[in-house]
Amino acid sequence: MKSLTVFTPAYNRAHLLPRLYESLKRQTVSDFVWLIIDDGSADHTRALVDSYIQEKRLEIQYIYQDNQGMHGAHNTAYENITTELNTCIDSDDFMPENAVEMILNKWNAIPQDDRKKYAGVVGLDADMKGNIIGSKFTTATTTLEDFYLNGGTGDKKLVYRTEVMNQYPPYPLFEGEKYVGLGYKYLLADKDYQLVTMNEVLVIVDYQQAGSSNNMFRQYYKNPRGFAFIRKQGMVLSKSAKKRFQEAIHYVSSSLISKNKNFVRESPRKMMTILAIPAGVLLYALVKYKNRKQSDSNEL
Repeated sequence: MKSLTVFTPAYNRAHLLPRLYESLKRQTVSDFVWLIIDDGSADHTRALVDSYIQEKRLEIQYIYQDNQGMHGAHNTAYENITTELNTCIDSDDFMPENAVEMILNKWNAIPQDDRKKYAGVVGLDADMKGNIIGSKFTTATTTLEDFYLNGGTGDKKLVYRTEVMNQYPPYPLFEGEKYVGLGYKYLLADKDYQLVTMNEVLVIVDYQQAGSSNNMFRQYYKNPRGFAFIRKQGMVLSKSAKKRFQEAIHYVSSSLISKNKNFVRESPRKMMTILAIPAGVLLYALVKYKNRKQSDSNEL
């Protein structure tokens, strides 16, 4: 059995998958599986992946499902991964040729008896020019939340133990919505485990104009119940009082977007939510304005 699964959610990204595939073929070790979760693509993703499978250069698994959004694709991935470790590499990103080797070397250097203390390892992202995104790690281990609470910045590449991810509930699916923040499971893992840090680049990211990172206000507006869900989790799970209050503000905003009149009653922190209402109303107005501008810009 392989040690690592690299999984890739893909929705109409056949034009981007070849770059990722080429980077996986160049990996210095082959101790990994590439799992593609085709999230309802209407392009030629299936035919493209079939051609890759026929080449027999990598061990590839392909799963097609009706469109559920990124979090639904993650659910399907976790249900099907059998390797000890897994990492998500998005369809618009790719891996340096020694990334898998660095991940496995780092993990295998941890004594077997100690590994159960860790959720996995976390490394660096870099942009297309090779610049590290955000800050490096200053400690040998951390939780994801601690890293950011202590001043860390930028997206980071997470490599989790599959057993850890599968001990927590799947991401919920909300009818008519396609987004729930992936941080839900990461917050749960932070409560129970540390991450081993790596100051090596594990992925090169290429944010797409149509991707979720560049359309966040539209995501807020189109998926309010999904955002309200993750905000409620943050209000409970975050160790930072400031962060919990920020989550309450966002919860109010998302609840207003979804026209949920019972949001105070449904809140896990009712008094905090009441105090957050004025700021939440302002954020609601900002989200509506930004969404309208973003929609107009995308139509140009």
